[in-house]
Amino acid sequence: MIRGTVVIAHDVCKGCELCIVACPQECLGLSDHLNARGYRFAQLNADTCTGCVNCAIVCPDSVITVYREPKKKGSRL
Repeated sequence: MIRGTVVIAHDVCKGCELCIVACPQECLGLSDHLNARGYRFAQLNADTCTGCVNCAIVCPDSVITVYREPKKKGSRL
C-alpha cells in the first residue's frame, strides 16, 4: 500500500472542510483548537493517508502539502 502524509499550514487554514470531504481515507478532521485568525484548522487525525492529493487539489488557499513515501524497489502496486 502506498503511504503518504500531509502538512497543513495551520496559521493560514480557514477550516472550510473541503479537504475533509475530499479525503477518501477519512484521515483529516478539524482541530478543537483555534489558529491565530480564530479558525478551527484542518489536521491529520489518522495514519491512513495514501498521498492521493485530493485534499491539496480542493484547498482554496493552497495550505496543504502532500508527501508520498517512495515506492520500494522490487515491489508492485
